[in-house]
Amino acid sequence: MERLFFSLGAVFAALAIAAGAYGAHGGETAQGLEQARWIAKGARYQMYHGLALLVVAWACTQWPEQVRFFQVSGGLFLIGTVCFSGSLYLMAFTGLNLGYVTPFGGIAFMVGWLVMAIGVWR
Repeated sequence: MERLFFSLGAVFAALAIAAGAYGAHGGETAQGLEQARWIAKGARYQMYHGLALLVVAWACTQWPEQVRFFQVSGGLFLIGTVCFSGSLYLMAFTGLNLGYVTPFGGIAFMVGWLVMAIGVWR
């Protein structure tokens, strides 16, 4: 499982760079200022949680007796990235109103961090 989290974290980070570059170098003119901000915010949180998945993979090897906590945390980071960043990207590129999905991603991020903290201290 740690290989999955590590590889997805690396892919998320690479895609976040691509999204951020698009938003900074053309998204504003192609999509509009508000949409460029959505892309930038989505890319920022995607990068944070791509890196968080790398930490999850490391934690799985560091504290193997608590691996279940880290697997749950990693799953929540995956769900959070898809819901939070994904909804912002879709809103920016398609104009669909998905603002009701974004908070679920944020909640998944927060719970994922809390589950990770519990796993480390348990």
